[in-house]
Amino acid sequence: MSSPEQWTHPQPGDSSAATAAKPTPEQVIAGLRATSEGGADLVQLLTPEGERVDSPEFDRYVTDIDGARLRSLFRDMTLVRRFDREANALQRQGQLGIWVPLLGQEAAQIGAGRALRPMDMAFPSYREHGVAWCRNVSPQDLLGIFRCSDHSGWDPVAARFHPYTIVIGNQVLNAAGYAMGQRFDGHVGDDDGEATICFFGDGATSQGDVHEGFVWAAVYDAPLVFFCQNNQWAISEPTERQSRLPLYQRAQGYGFPGIRVDGNDVLACLAVTRWALDECRTGNGPMLIEAFTYRMDAHTTTDDPTRYRLSDELEAWKLKDPIERVRAYLSRNGLADNDFFEEIAAEADNFAAEIRDFCVNMPDPPPDRIFSEVYAEPSPVLEAQRAEYLSYLDGFVGAGER
Repeated sequence: MSSPEQWTHPQPGDSSAATAAKPTPEQVIAGLRATSEGGADLVQLLTPEGERVDSPEFDRYVTDIDGARLRSLFRDMTLVRRFDREANALQRQGQLGIWVPLLGQEAAQIGAGRALRPMDMAFPSYREHGVAWCRNVSPQDLLGIFRCSDHSGWDPVAARFHPYTIVIGNQVLNAAGYAMGQRFDGHVGDDDGEATICFFGDGATSQGDVHEGFVWAAVYDAPLVFFCQNNQWAISEPTERQSRLPLYQRAQGYGFPGIRVDGNDVLACLAVTRWALDECRTGNGPMLIEAFTYRMDAHTTTDDPTRYRLSDELEAWKLKDPIERVRAYLSRNGLADNDFFEEIAAEADNFAAEIRDFCVNMPDPPPDRIFSEVYAEPSPVLEAQRAEYLSYLDGFVGAGER
């Protein structure tokens, strides 16, 4: 059996990591601890203890983040987490068909989301509730997807935020095509240019769509930031089972830069994403960001993470909580007092109550809702399917009451 070092950091010529059937729990934990801080190349501006770290390269991208802006980022993360926890509870109580938690990934999403400019475009997977918040997509609009009553409740063109993509990695191809269009239409080349960002997880990097998106973006020099939230687990498989190298280094094979950032550090995520978007909008091509973070909850509410990971792994990452490190920094530097934190906590509770009331009282859509707004123009095939489905429903007792 291979050693933990071979499993997580195989050297050229090593074959044991590739031939080992499955890592032991001890190897998985050893691998996590070996990379728990993301390695020497990790960009970090705020430590887990809430201490500011100087970065000659990236400090200039957060010079506008004063006490007020940092308190706003804290509020963003707190409210998004509260929404996530309430939606998780609503699913357990039968109000949602499924829920995809983001617990632990708030800094990565809020940092990246707040780095976007109004004309930038974002392509999410199905976990980017924090990015949706930053793009002014109402959390209530997200609930229809997981209640299975709507395709998406927002205008993606107006919000500059694409509908959620359920198929793993498919949004990367969509984003690559959109970013290619930005270049073809001449929206790239100066500081006022546009850029696109695409979000996906570490598990998606094993999908062909992601690699095809890398190829197309590189060949056409598309203004596209690939934002990988490496939360350590692709459902039940650790990252070490998917890649011999850190994920950000994969960008080298496609000819564009890759960088690893502390995904639990909202300042670092904001700075690095601003840098990458600026590089893209000014014509310097695609970038890959690996946000090194951790999924604190299940993959979805259909998943049981206790079957494949150990509790001490979770406990270790609780010490790196993205919200608590901002709280510590604000408190230590006199930028927020207890009244502020209590005010945000109360706002979060009221917000959760609004979410619950909205979800519980959501009206059921009419049966033909599934056929509406599928295509921009009427489709004879779709209309025939609609008529056949409604005729089928009319055959049931009490159908006239619907």
